[in-house]
Amino acid sequence: MRRQIQGLSSSSTVSDISDGVYLVRVQKAQYRWHKIKPFYDLHFFVLQPESFVGASIVARLFCSPKALWKFAWFLRDFRYSQELLDRDEIDARALIGLQGVLQISNEIVNGRAIVNLKAFAPAADWEHLAIHSRNPEVA
Repeated sequence: MRRQIQGLSSSSTVSDISDGVYLVRVQKAQYRWHKIKPFYDLHFFVLQPESFVGASIVARLFCSPKALWKFAWFLRDFRYSQELLDRDEIDARALIGLQGVLQISNEIVNGRAIVNLKAFAPAADWEHLAIHSRNPEVA
């Protein structure tokens, strides 16, 4: 049996979002258990730059003991509740709506296209980072 699925031919395995710096809001966060590398599936809504507003970025953020430094960096810069952090608690509902800056790169790992979360910054730093990401010569 054949089925026609509108838009299938125009979909791609590589993210429509190019490598760069984006001001985003967390739209969805879901914990995924894995024996060795537990992670959060994060869906971000792009707020800036204007040409990407409304786009979606989907990425994994690992929370294994070796990756806790990066997870803590994300939580700190996206202004996660300090009270919950002090109790070593993550509430996926509390992640939704947090805003901050992401630096991403699209990579192929073991034959799969992934979005790598390279760096984070508070949303307040967006103006400064946006200028530098467009014009690296600015000091």
